[in-house]
Amino acid sequence: MTTGISRIAIVGAGMIGASWAALAMAHGMDVAAYDPAPEAEARFAAYVGRARAQLDELGLDSTGRFDFTTDLGEALAGAQFVQENGPENDAVKRGLLRQIDALAAPEAIIASSTSALVRSAIVADCATPERIIVAHPFNPPHLVPLVEIVGADDDVVARACLHYRAQGRRPVVLNREMPGHIANRLASALYREAVHLVAEGVASVAEIDAALCNGPGLRWALMGPHMTYHLGGGEGGIAGYLAHLGPSQERRWASLGSPALDEPVRRAIVAGVADEAGGLTIAQLEARRDEGLLALLKARRLVVE
Repeated sequence: MTTGISRIAIVGAGMIGASWAALAMAHGMDVAAYDPAPEAEARFAAYVGRARAQLDELGLDSTGRFDFTTDLGEALAGAQFVQENGPENDAVKRGLLRQIDALAAPEAIIASSTSALVRSAIVADCATPERIIVAHPFNPPHLVPLVEIVGADDDVVARACLHYRAQGRRPVVLNREMPGHIANRLASALYREAVHLVAEGVASVAEIDAALCNGPGLRWALMGPHMTYHLGGGEGGIAGYLAHLGPSQERRWASLGSPALDEPVRRAIVAGVADEAGGLTIAQLEARRDEGLLALLKARRLVVE
């Protein structure tokens, strides 16, 4: 798949930016990374190295190169696509995107990795907001295919989707902007109920996590909730499910909790997570997660496009 994009700029070279960079390099693109933070370059290079090794396991031979700079204009020079990964702060995003818009080549697409901010607010100070999209990944973006797209120009959105598809991503285009987009809203709804179950003493943190991973989580790795219930309706499909089991679904909705993250609940969650982690560090848990993601991605190739 040819997109015409051979050089991208990464603005904000933390974990998300480094993951994007590794993905681009694994698909033959050169990367110019910008971050003014002290020691950002060393952290960026280390993460990119680990991510590229993981992508090698998926058969992606990294051919792209990267440069690192603390000069924003230098990073943007010659970039055909810009992936912005600045702090999740409305004022900071607005200012950073305004600078990028002023410095980037006129034909370059600018994509913000924001997870919760709405596009209309963060592009408000830009001279050419139509070329700026939200492109929200799930962490880590070099392994998790989802990219949520919010834009105002159909051609820009189409070109951005082509860019991400060329890297093996699965872009999902929103019809209108929404705080938290799609996936974070779904995740927040599920986590609210997980916290409620802890607060009500229904089960331990580890058992609640296990219930998800060993049940619906397995199916959700292959198909979403609508398609899952379509199969749950048997020969009648989703129409049959909604007609016959819709009322029971509504009863369950009515019983869902609205917990507060007060001090007792926070203590219970922290203690429960510590028990579930079993002494493993964050780095060890991340390594275990990524090993599992790699295995899932290899397995999914057999059944999912």
